[in-house]
Amino acid sequence: MRSLSRALLVTLMALATAMSLAACGSTTGTTASHTIVVATHDSWAMPKAVLAQFERTSGYQVKIEQQGDAGELTNKLVLTKDSPIADVVYGIDNTFATRATDAGVLSDYTSKDLPAAARRFQLAGAAGKQLTPVDYSDVCINVDDQWFARHHVARPVTLDDLTKSAYRNLLVVPAATTSSPGLAFLVATIAAKGDQWQAYWRALLANGAKIVPGWSQAWQGDYTDGGGNGSRPIVVSYSSSPPDTIAKGTTRPRTSALLGTCFRQIEYAGVIAGTHNVAGARAFINFLIGKQAQSTLPENMYVYPVNPAASVPASWSRWAPAAQRPWSMSPTTITAQRSQWLAQWRDLISQ
Repeated sequence: MRSLSRALLVTLMALATAMSLAACGSTTGTTASHTIVVATHDSWAMPKAVLAQFERTSGYQVKIEQQGDAGELTNKLVLTKDSPIADVVYGIDNTFATRATDAGVLSDYTSKDLPAAARRFQLAGAAGKQLTPVDYSDVCINVDDQWFARHHVARPVTLDDLTKSAYRNLLVVPAATTSSPGLAFLVATIAAKGDQWQAYWRALLANGAKIVPGWSQAWQGDYTDGGGNGSRPIVVSYSSSPPDTIAKGTTRPRTSALLGTCFRQIEYAGVIAGTHNVAGARAFINFLIGKQAQSTLPENMYVYPVNPAASVPASWSRWAPAAQRPWSMSPTTITAQRSQWLAQWRDLISQ
């Protein structure tokens, strides 16, 4: 009887353990299905109240995981393809889009809520089936208008102007190898100059162009209207940057963007392949292109919304217009040539 009781006890204990593990697994699965992990770039900035409202109405909890700039974000997704780090990604741009889609990082999904007017931002081919456009921005040369007025020097207008002696030692550029706007500016010069782009860069460097690791260092450190101690009144930034230089009590920015020098960046969101929360990932993408989320983008992430129903600050309408004819290039071409271009660019700046 004692032997039988011991065996029965062992059996009951094993059954209890199995039921406990099953319960834990069920809880974990439920938690995972109600949490959306978002991989995004370091520029992510959405009001907490807007995100909280999405959580209340959708029933999901959102966890934001910032992964560097657009290039770093894309590379991390590719490197972790077999063990996804998130459910959904926001911030892959058109200079890296086909790297992600060609590597099989994403699942097919584009939001059916995308406004018809925003479909012009969709990519062609497989990438167009996996990435939903969320916002766009124009990377352009920006100039400190007040500096030029004080020094009685005419502002530059075109890319060619930057190689003229009047602008020697006045330009600062974020590096193409370590900065998303730096890469966008490089692509703009390649689109503009074709096979002569390396000669153009030699002329820029000979004219004293300064290369720094990232946009923050260029704007805050070297630009005359940035952190306050810079000595260079020409910088690679965005067409949306000038409104940020409107001083309190004034109505006009101290700077302007040269709209003939711009490259258009488009940012996308996509469902990460292998996620166990496909429904949550899709819901988050639909949220990103909704009017409420879209209306937060200009003042928080300094990008233009793709949804025409979104509100845009009045200062943007006047002082931050998008370029009418930005330089552009096929994402497929960028993917095919990016590594070679960057290697050639590194050689140029090291000479």
